[in-house]
Amino acid sequence: MVAMLAAFSRTTFSSLKRRNFRLYFISQGISLTGGWMQSIAQSWLVLHLTGSAAALGVVAALTYGPSLFIGPYAGVLADRFPKRRLLAATQVALCLLALALGVAVLTDTVRAWMVFVMAGVLGVIMAVDYPTRQSFIYELAGPADLDSAVGLSGTVNNLARVVGPAIAGVLIASAGMAACFLLNAASYVVVIACLLLMRPAEFHRAHANEVDDERDGLMEGLRYAARTPGVREPLVMMAIIGVLTYEFSVTLPVFAKFALGASAAGLAYMMSAMGVGAAVGGLITAGRRGDGLGRLALTALGFGAVTALVGIAPNLMTATALMLLVGVFSARFVGLSNGLLQLRSEPEMRNRVMALWSTGFLGSTFIGGPVFGWLAQSVGPRWPLLVGALGGAIAAAVGWLGESRAREIALEPSTEQGVG
Repeated sequence: MVAMLAAFSRTTFSSLKRRNFRLYFISQGISLTGGWMQSIAQSWLVLHLTGSAAALGVVAALTYGPSLFIGPYAGVLADRFPKRRLLAATQVALCLLALALGVAVLTDTVRAWMVFVMAGVLGVIMAVDYPTRQSFIYELAGPADLDSAVGLSGTVNNLARVVGPAIAGVLIASAGMAACFLLNAASYVVVIACLLLMRPAEFHRAHANEVDDERDGLMEGLRYAARTPGVREPLVMMAIIGVLTYEFSVTLPVFAKFALGASAAGLAYMMSAMGVGAAVGGLITAGRRGDGLGRLALTALGFGAVTALVGIAPNLMTATALMLLVGVFSARFVGLSNGLLQLRSEPEMRNRVMALWSTGFLGSTFIGGPVFGWLAQSVGPRWPLLVGALGGAIAAAVGWLGESRAREIALEPSTEQGVG
């Protein structure tokens, strides 16, 4: 038993022996905590200014919509420019944006339209930042430690989801919402410093095609993803889950406020519980090797089921407990799909494939956010979460069909040899 735990620990934390990844890991823990603080504060600010679930859906669409349209081009940008330089530029922009919103709230000059505009600008920056970060992990860890790096990156994100909302709940009640935005702005300074301290000579660079025309590069990536089994299915599954299940930026604030009658602290409890579960799910993903489409499909089905259970929870305590399971399944699904795509993609296509994955993950909210905001306002705040079961079931079907087709293809050569 001790030997098994030791082996699991070595596998799970292997990427931390790399200095560049350690710097990334530390900086992301601080920055993501600030990001979750801002996310909670922004959702509560929108509800405070408008009292409308539909308005929250519009903000979500403005935040994540650019990823749907710009995100696929981010992979081409990552091929043309050094990822560290791109990330440094996005961190400076995110810092200035958080600072501007914090000052507007602090001086009581903030209006709903300002939040909408800033959400749109944030979305444009995120459309470049997020997929670049995903493919940058490969440069930091290399193929041998990629599963560990992806799992630990998901874990630090989800630990931040525990700490960030908890801090946000306390700050909103004591110091006001502005403190969340201002502290988030300060966190980006840490990221920039860690990027500057990295050693470029230790990056694990893969050969990338020179792309003269961004449109040609994008179309080449789309064609590659569409014709490549094992790459196509996780992308489709991520898009389905993104639209129908992973809309928590809209569904949870509305559910907490209007279905459970909870305060910002109640929403923070739910988000923190999800973060605890997701940290566990991330560690499980980091410590495993060789999971395929079948495991991803099973995870998608479980993710949808537990999300729907939250939707029928009678009170805040039950919903918070169920959010632990939501966290486990969400981290497993995101980590598995990410790792599968990075390992199965050709090196020259990895940046573009991960940009498409990020588009499915973030850009899908452009569609799902307004729809679920309207659904919550028109039908009831529980229904958007109940729809999560549908998303999980459809995504699972895609995964199992892909796994079945892969087995058929694998058996075809041996069958032909037996006949001959």
